[in-house]
Amino acid sequence: MNEQLGASVTEALDRPPSRYVVGIDLGTTNCAMAFVDTQEPGKGVQVFRIPQLVDWGAVEELDTLPSFHYQLTDQESTSIRSPWLRSRGGAQSVVGVLARDRGMQMPGRQIASAKSWLCHAGVDRTASLLPWHGDEDVQTLSPVEASSQYLAHLRQAWDRRFPQSPLAEQDVAITLPASFDEIARSLTVEAAKLAGLERIILIEEPQAAFYAWLARHESDWTEKIRPGESVLICDIGGGTTDFTLIRVSKAESGTDANPSDVIAESEVVKLQRVAVGQHLILGGDNLDLALAHAAEANLTDGGQKRLTSRQWDALRLHCRVAKETMLGPNPPASYTLTIPGSGSRLLENSLTIELDKQTIKTVLLDGFFPKVQLTDRPATATSGFQEFGLPYASDPAISRHLASFLWDHRWDGRSPTERSSFTDVQAARPDWILFNGGVLESSQIRQRIVDQVIAWFRTEDPSLPDGWKPGMLEGNRLDLAVAIGAAYYGMVRRGVGVRIDATLARSYYLMIQQDPPEVLCIVPGKAIPGDQFLLQERPLELLLNSPIQLPLFVSSTRLVDEIGSVGPLDVEQMSSVAAIRTVLELPKSRRRESIQVLLHAELTEIGTLHLKCLTPDHQHQWRLEFDVRSSFLPGQAGNLGVGELDGIVDESLIETARSIIAETFSPLGSLPPKELIGKLEQALTVPRADWKPSLLREMWRELIELDEGRKRSPAHEARWLNLVGYCLRPGYGMAADDWRVATTWRKVQGKLAFANATSAAETIILWRRIAGGFTAGQQRALYQDLQPRLRSTLVPHSKASISTSTNETMELLRLAGSLELLRTNDRLELGAWCLQGLKRAKLVPLQGAMLWTLGRLGTRAPAYGPIHQLVPLDAVTRWITTLLELDIHRSEMQFAVVQMARKTGDRYRDIDESLRNQVLIWLAQQQAADSQISLVREVHSLSDQQQTEMFGESLPLGLRMAR
Repeated sequence: MNEQLGASVTEALDRPPSRYVVGIDLGTTNCAMAFVDTQEPGKGVQVFRIPQLVDWGAVEELDTLPSFHYQLTDQESTSIRSPWLRSRGGAQSVVGVLARDRGMQMPGRQIASAKSWLCHAGVDRTASLLPWHGDEDVQTLSPVEASSQYLAHLRQAWDRRFPQSPLAEQDVAITLPASFDEIARSLTVEAAKLAGLERIILIEEPQAAFYAWLARHESDWTEKIRPGESVLICDIGGGTTDFTLIRVSKAESGTDANPSDVIAESEVVKLQRVAVGQHLILGGDNLDLALAHAAEANLTDGGQKRLTSRQWDALRLHCRVAKETMLGPNPPASYTLTIPGSGSRLLENSLTIELDKQTIKTVLLDGFFPKVQLTDRPATATSGFQEFGLPYASDPAISRHLASFLWDHRWDGRSPTERSSFTDVQAARPDWILFNGGVLESSQIRQRIVDQVIAWFRTEDPSLPDGWKPGMLEGNRLDLAVAIGAAYYGMVRRGVGVRIDATLARSYYLMIQQDPPEVLCIVPGKAIPGDQFLLQERPLELLLNSPIQLPLFVSSTRLVDEIGSVGPLDVEQMSSVAAIRTVLELPKSRRRESIQVLLHAELTEIGTLHLKCLTPDHQHQWRLEFDVRSSFLPGQAGNLGVGELDGIVDESLIETARSIIAETFSPLGSLPPKELIGKLEQALTVPRADWKPSLLREMWRELIELDEGRKRSPAHEARWLNLVGYCLRPGYGMAADDWRVATTWRKVQGKLAFANATSAAETIILWRRIAGGFTAGQQRALYQDLQPRLRSTLVPHSKASISTSTNETMELLRLAGSLELLRTNDRLELGAWCLQGLKRAKLVPLQGAMLWTLGRLGTRAPAYGPIHQLVPLDAVTRWITTLLELDIHRSEMQFAVVQMARKTGDRYRDIDESLRNQVLIWLAQQQAADSQISLVREVHSLSDQQQTEMFGESLPLGLRMAR
């Protein structure tokens, strides 16, 4: 049978109870901290006032710490001294009020919304990418590091006030959105560790908000909410929207009573969190962005050009203040925005716009809280608000998301009596609403939501009395409630206070069959922190010493599925979790073999999901890690690489390919290397351009296993290198391609059997083909090796004197241009060399390679690299201007210019409109193809032919660029 093991307790929680129990709201826009002194329990939960710089040299203690990080300029660093400045890598920074306010003048030095980036599956959340498109001299941080900076400030503030009880030794509850994915939860823990906090637990923000209400009503809460009623918690913060449902019911006699309840046994009441909404990156940031778009449209209608990226940053920050003012109490008739101009006369060229009440109503209230029907569902079309780099929710209408949430979870947690007596509409109706989050500080928005709920249920439920409306659970201040509730929750864990029974409210599934897709429930929605599950009835068949993929899915609506149950993949109710891709290896064994393993799942006490495989005898076990990096690589579609989606090749074709490869590379093989490709095409009955990714990767494995065969002759090695690269290109797109690339690197780098020009050239081609699968460190190592050879050829009067043939230099250039993970300075250096080389008559034979490399270096839409590492826009502008002045007529010239001028719709990446018009005129003069011109004029994806040009050859079927 499937075995549910006893709850585990982390090492941190085994320590003696601390004097203080602390709650931290790690918010998108503001952080807050509250605490309970267990030696003075009568004081209850207290708010910790946070000292911070509010101006240069001015420190104040405030209830909240704005979640903004600002790096000082060199001048500021030398003139300011304060214990509240943070130092890292030689740079000084500040967080809080000063960081927020100073960033309005210097937006390129400010990090904001780090929490939204922490849950952004489209980027490497551990990479240094913030501030997004910041100033060149600003030290970048990862979302994890930025989050840790706020926690480190809180720790410093606490330790200065309570030096005898440092925060690192206290029990700390940190809040996060209820819908955070497993990676975001784990990275929140990592941020806390970076800040020196080890004794932490996690609590979801909507629950914390309700706990704050309970803390205020601990003695009379059962007089306000009664069994059979439902509480909707509506939490809209700066970056996310969360919905949570709590059902109120009678507890089973004596067993579920809360320790603090002093009521008759027949009236014992329990609170059960039964549902959480899907994760929505939709909050105050979106309102700011929408208002900024409206303001910019007004400016451009007045004859102004589109705002520069720096003006846009300033406008967006000012729109936050305008939103808070116009949606706040006693709003003025209008709000005037002034942002700096561009050029040398900033003050004289400043731009001013007035936002009136009607604009606010149209853009913010009607745009995000429109009147909808209870049966309406969120749109799935791509949102237009992508400029900031975050994957905002496709439909900005929060009211539609709320309708979907209430309807989809109408029966969750309902008793049998309710199921037999309620209609669907009655089951969906909330009796109480608790508001939380900075956006809901606005009474206008709160009233919009209440009016919408009233309209839904007065219309649909005739049994309701006239004048019905949901009750309001008035809580603490919205900006402090989450921190207060988190501290109260810490006490509840010690047996003091009113407990909410909170199950996981998410079910996890493992795909066990692809055609047709079937999934296995590995963690049920009724799980609670500390539960462990061992699926003994469903052992998995896994390969050792071979890449495996475990596609995981999660559902917040299918909460009744039991552990071990099997059913079809329901794409409407199940969403993909970041994949688990790994290689299981036994010590001292390289043999590829299949074994049975059991899957062990644990929902840890701190709220994260841990998975591992173990052999039935429990002698060997492997920890399974979520593949963070692959989630943002193009060519990955959720849990499945695009290559897998193209289909799995019949085993007979794979065996045919293996046997033919063995005819060339096995010890007794007699097939000449030059005849290998032709025989493979003939036997497989399709040209090699049509070989599917799954077949190519199996051919790669056979080549790796016959590695010794390349040593038979120079021709054998050249063919082996060529075919390995062809089978593994472009280095990503299939499960565990990173493992294959790493294996190839170990086999080839510095280990050529024949030191001749052909093998050297084929190695360069191999690296170019699989460059997308290299780590940043491997790419830097490659560039350091080829850098002196390129400098010797391209740079006039270079001190280096390295002899390199023209053909080899061409391949080296193309390899260098394919390394999209190089540091920006390396790419700027190489680009400058290419521009110099284009002007030298003796290097005309290299012009095509130099132009192709320039195009790859300066592209606005990389093939696989993260867009936060693009060559800066000002450098690309100079490159394009220089190219347009050169009298070079080659197809690669058009390729380079188009790649650098390609329109993406992202103002941080796109060249300005005047230069774009110059490029369009130039392309017309060059009689460029319409497809090339359209890439510059409009936002388009690359055609197959254009992708072939970008990679230097066609990609395998099914492996196409995602952007």
